[in-house]
Amino acid sequence: RFSMDIFLYAFSVMYSPGPVNFMGLNAGLTGQFRRSTGFFIGVGCAMLVLFVLFGYTGEAIISQAALPYISLIGGVYTLYLAYQVFTARTVVDEKVSTAPARTLTFWNGLVIQLLNPKGIMAVLPITSVMFPAAQVTGSSIAMVSALLAIAAGGAPWLYALLGAVLGRRIGDAYFTLFNRLMGLALAVCAYYMFHGFYVTL
Repeated sequence: RFSMDIFLYAFSVMYSPGPVNFMGLNAGLTGQFRRSTGFFIGVGCAMLVLFVLFGYTGEAIISQAALPYISLIGGVYTLYLAYQVFTARTVVDEKVSTAPARTLTFWNGLVIQLLNPKGIMAVLPITSVMFPAAQVTGSSIAMVSALLAIAAGGAPWLYALLGAVLGRRIGDAYFTLFNRLMGLALAVCAYYMFHGFYVTL
């Protein structure tokens, strides 16, 4: 069950519209898709650093007795996040998408993702609630973190691909619909967290 909880949550947060994903979209719209590969790798490396850092410190400081209550808090937070994502309306800024092309680098991706609150917001519930509940410990933390980091780097890559293939035919309504689907997926994650709290009481 851990794979559903962890990967559904990660996908919902990482692939919903946000600043890093819009930078990827802009790269695709301005013909920089292939030259922005370093940027996508940088985003993935930043997420790997965050997952490993919080994953191992979380394992060291979180006791098993606290897990049910952390799950409850995580469920409430995830439900709030689901509402925020579901109700968000996305507007693609034409000024940004028509700006002069500038190639995004590895360091651009690494730094912006390390400083991106959305990235930390994705990592903390996974490492503090889902990893311990699924008994993801020791070397497993590094393995699962690597998979999640690859998925994280794939998010702006996918937006860049959409920008390159579909161009400016992508309308705001499609992003709003995508937001709502991601919000529903997050609500499912919240349900599993509440269920984890209930069964461990």
